[in-house]
This record gives sequence, structure tokens and C-alpha cells, in this order.
Amino acid sequence: MNILQLVPKLDLGGVEKGTVEVARYLTLRGHKAVVVSGGGKLEKALDAMGARHYILPVGRKNPFVMVYCYHKLKHIIKKENIDIVHARSRVPALTAYFAARATHRHFITTAHGQYKKHLMSRVMGWGKMVIVANEMMARYMRDNFGVPLTRMMIVPRGVDLKKFGYIPPEERKGNKFRIGMISRFTPLKGHLDFLKAASYVYRRMPNLEIMLMGEKSSAKEEYIKRIELSIRHLMLGKIVEFVDSDKDVADVLKELDVLVSANREQEAFGRAIIEAQARGVPVVATRVGGVVENVEDGVTGLLCEPSDPSDMAEKIMRYAKEPALVKNITQKARENVDKKYSLDEVMKHTLDTYSQVLEKKNILIFKMSSLGDIILSVPSLRAMRKRHPNAAIKVLVDVRFREVLDKCPYIDEVITYDPHNRDKGIGFLKLAGRLRAEHFDISVDLQNNRSSHLLAFLSMIPERYGYHNKKLSFLLNRKIGLPEGSINPVKHQSRVLGLMGITRLDEHLELWPEKENDIWAENFLKENWLKQDQKLVALSLSASKKWKTKNWSIQSMAELSEIMAKEKSIRVVLIGLENEAEEAKEFIRRTTAKPINAIGKTSVSKLISLIKRCDALVSGDSSPMHIASAVGTPFVALFGPTDPGRHAPPAENSRVIFRKISCSPCYKASCFKKRKCMNLITPREVFDAVIEVMK
Repeated sequence: MNILQLVPKLDLGGVEKGTVEVARYLTLRGHKAVVVSGGGKLEKALDAMGARHYILPVGRKNPFVMVYCYHKLKHIIKKENIDIVHARSRVPALTAYFAARATHRHFITTAHGQYKKHLMSRVMGWGKMVIVANEMMARYMRDNFGVPLTRMMIVPRGVDLKKFGYIPPEERKGNKFRIGMISRFTPLKGHLDFLKAASYVYRRMPNLEIMLMGEKSSAKEEYIKRIELSIRHLMLGKIVEFVDSDKDVADVLKELDVLVSANREQEAFGRAIIEAQARGVPVVATRVGGVVENVEDGVTGLLCEPSDPSDMAEKIMRYAKEPALVKNITQKARENVDKKYSLDEVMKHTLDTYSQVLEKKNILIFKMSSLGDIILSVPSLRAMRKRHPNAAIKVLVDVRFREVLDKCPYIDEVITYDPHNRDKGIGFLKLAGRLRAEHFDISVDLQNNRSSHLLAFLSMIPERYGYHNKKLSFLLNRKIGLPEGSINPVKHQSRVLGLMGITRLDEHLELWPEKENDIWAENFLKENWLKQDQKLVALSLSASKKWKTKNWSIQSMAELSEIMAKEKSIRVVLIGLENEAEEAKEFIRRTTAKPINAIGKTSVSKLISLIKRCDALVSGDSSPMHIASAVGTPFVALFGPTDPGRHAPPAENSRVIFRKISCSPCYKASCFKKRKCMNLITPREVFDAVIEVMK
């Protein structure tokens, strides 16, 4: 694997140390480790281990600098043949994200802190995988940046257990009682609270010494002045020592009796805490964020309230007065570190995360139109799952038909598309943004229209498969020409899959009716006086409201109903949408039979169960015949203006009646011949076909 990590600088902070540790682990195991940063004290460590380092001002927010870094990053990614771009900070992440997408590389992030909700922070949730240190950070990224838990991996910070060897507390005993902080000099770390707490302790322990470790040169001058002023006001000048961050932390901890973490705000992890616990140094920490996952109060450390120097001082004094408490806590803390935070185990986990990112594909399938077309896509979904058993496969469908695929075992998630409301106009761009955040590797366009091609492109999906149909298909980068001649709709889709190496397709359709809807169908038919052994045939009154040329006449359907009732005692159930109520009334007026009227009374799921319960279906070129094929109900399909070779679903027990005349199939919504092709189909021949398929 070739891994590129990005940090603003390589100074001596927890993020930077973690970057170097990952680079070392990768190089020792024969992988390539590349780091891009603005430079710093840890450069030499990278050079010594054989990792490659590029100096770029990736931590600067200047737009011109960011554009410069974007182009340089693309060059580095290609030159080093990078597989994964791993951003560990917000500003570098923004340029790295677009550079990774432009070069078709995987992009991941590590969220180190509780970022404020603005654009620069949102990029930390855009990774194909978002690494967090603990459950608290996972919840924060989910609740504030919408990152699903399935796209997060918990990888805690690690400790080199050999370097941070355990020193029993009794071996530290000396004339001085040394307490200290190891952290960046920034207000949220709570240095002023710590100094005030230390002043309370000093009044009771004149042998106190205080250590503040951090890099003063990189801190804001105003904050350092506030610390120094506080030291003078509290009269601690003689006992406070500033330790530069380039000194070895393990050596500093060896001299401490207590480490204090005084964070005022939510701390994501607290690396110094687990290093102290590994070293045998008892910890006092404020009760904030992820710290409570590292410190169990009274067991592996002592917790105090944030911004409460009095409480902090009290907990420090407990360690000074109770040596048995110190011994018990340090032993259990070390055991906890051995179990959870061993550097070797953490690095193995990190490597496993990289492998998972490379191996697991995120696939988006577009099927945004009609109910029938969604059902026809099922064989393609099945084939995709068989080819990519470990992939995350999601399907974008019209919000009206999402329930069709809710129980589909071949996909992981249904994403809804609402073209008439939520996703209209500016909503379309917002949808593209939501899809972009999912970090898909592949899109398969089974819809093949302008909207689906544009969405795939705006979602920045690296591999975009579909037909070269001249409907913005230049936005695809993996495409195939439209088929010549007439092929069935399932095979039509499979030609796109052929670009992915899927050449054999099981064409049978399937659906997954829910038991509660099956029960509803039975009860509905009983309420309408269907006899126990009576045969039931569903009639779809309208193939299309907009495309009326596909409709068989109401008079012909009424005559069919009369024939079935008189000759075979077959009962009819009328199916259709609520806006077909007038057609149902006309049908009932024209027949003496007593049809069951289900017009407008079924959801998609209930319609599936109702058709499943029927002995046969009669339908024009519309979704009910696809449902019948999927649930195994025999059907008779009536075609005229459309080609059954292109639209009739595969089915073992079905009949297609197609009266081909000189102008058919015309694919027109209006007809100057008054639908002659459909009117040539007689009720008697449809009846004969129904009896045949029911056998």
C-alpha cells in the first residue's frame, strides 16, 4: 500500500506524533509512507525511518495557496502512486479531498477534535472512512456532521509500551512532589485553572514543584503572557518550570508524581493521559469528552469538574495523602493501557482500516423512474451483489417507490430521490452534495437519462458506468453504445454490467412481500365476499394516464369481465391509482358482474400482495405485469404502441398479445387511428389466454 498523510506542520503534538508512528509502522512492513506538511521538528524522524516527506503550506487558508497546494498534491499523488490520501487536519483536508477525487484515489480522514460546524470542518466527514479515537467522537461526527456510523472506524491513540515502561510509584518518592501538564499552550487546555489549583496545593505542600510542557514558540504570545502573569500573581515563580516540547515525554513523566489534564472544553482523546498511565503516573483529569473513556473515576484515575480549581486541587491532594490509592490506581491504569492502547495493536488496526478502504467498494446504482423499471432492475442488483459480495451497494430510487426495495437482500440502503419537491431546483444540487459525501467509488446508471448522468458527475464518482445515449452521456467515463434491435429490458440493463465483467445474468424477477400485507390482502378479499375457492383475476384499468395509447378500452375490459363471470365464475378485482376512479365507475356501469374495486386502496406494498394473491392478471404495458412476473402470478400482457420484445418482463407463465399494424410500435402518446392496434385485441382472445395461463 502507498499511503499519503497530511498535517499542517510536523511539530511535537499528538496528531503529529501519530502521523510519524503510522509512517514508521508502514515502512517497517514494506509499505510506502509519504507525508505532506509545512515542516517541523519531526522531519528528521521521518527521514530516519525511510518515509518520504514533501514540504507544502497545506495548513494555510489563503485561497491562492490552497489552489497551488491542490495542483502540487495531484502531482505528488501520481508520482508516488498513492492508494489512499489520509488527511489529519481540516485545512489540508480540503485541498486533499479535491486532489484525491481528481486523481481517483481513496480519501479518508481522522477527526481529532470536536470541530465547529462550518464548511472547513465539514470536510472531515467526507472521507470514505472517518477514523475517530473513541465512541464520543463517533457520536459527535454523526450528530453534527451527519457521518453514518457505518463509515466510521474507532482507532484509539497508541502507546509504545516499551518506551513508556511502568515505574512503580514507590520508586519515584523524593523530597519534592511534582505535578505537571503536557499539552499545547491554548486556552481550552485550562492552564490557568491548573495554576490556580496548584496554588491551593502549594499552601498545604511547600515541597511542591510544577512543570508545564509544551511548545511556547508556536503558541499565541498573548496567552503565554497571561500564563506568566498568573504565575506571578499566584507567587509560583520559584516552583514553575517550562519544559520544551522537544524533550522526551517518557523522561518527563518519569519525574512526575501527578499528571493533570485541565481541559475546559470537550477533549477528543488525551494522548498524554494514556502515556502517563502507561508510565505509572496517576492522573487527575477534567470530566470532559473522550477523557471519561480513558479515565474511570476512582479506578484508573481521578476526575474533577472542568474550570473548578478547588475540585482539581482536592483530587491532587488525595494522591499526595493516600499512597495506597496511588498504587492501586496506577496498576489498574497500566493494565487498561496494556489491554486497549498498545501501539502495536493500534497500528495493526490502522493497517486493517487502510486495507478495508482499498478492498471495500461503495457502489451507487441509479434507478429513479417508474415502479416497473425498478422491479426490472432486480436481476442487475442480484448480479452486482454476486460480483461484489463485500461492497456497500446503494440504490437511488424515486421516493414514491422506495418500499419496493426495502426488503431487497442484494443492497445495503435505498436512497430516495424526490424530483417534484425536495430535490427540485437547488435541491438537486443538495442531493448531489449528499451523494458526494457518501464517497462512492462506482456508479452504475440503469436509468440512463440526463438527471442520472448529471448526478453521477456532480457526485464526483470516479467510475461512472452507463449507456452512450447522447443525453449528457459525455459525463460518463465508462460507457457502451445503445443496443441494436429489440432485446428484453433485463438484457438491456445487463449490457451496462458487461463493462464491469458481469456477462451472465439470471433474468428472473423477484419481490419480497411483507407478511402483514399478505394478511391485509386476504382480509380485503374476504370483506368483499370472495368465495373460498373462487378464481380471482386482477384487471389493470389504465396502463398509463399520460400515455393513453397503451390503454385497452374500458368497454373491452368490461366484456372480458362478463365472459369470465358467466363461463368460469371468475371474479375480477380492479387495480389502479386513486386518479383512475372515473374509469372504475365506467367499468362498473358497463358490466353486470360484481368486481372488487381496489382502485386507490393500495399502497405499492399492498398492491404487490394483492397481485400475488390473484390467480391471473390482465394488464397493458405497465408495472402490474412486472409485479406479477416477480411474485409468480400468471399474466396476460396487452401491447400495441410499444414493443413487447423490449418491455415485456421475463416470465414462465404469461402470454403477450400484440396486434402489430403498419404504424406499430409507434411510441407515441397520441394516435390519429384511435388506438387501432389496441382495439384489435378482442375480449374473447384475452379470455382464452387467461384460461391458458391459469392452467
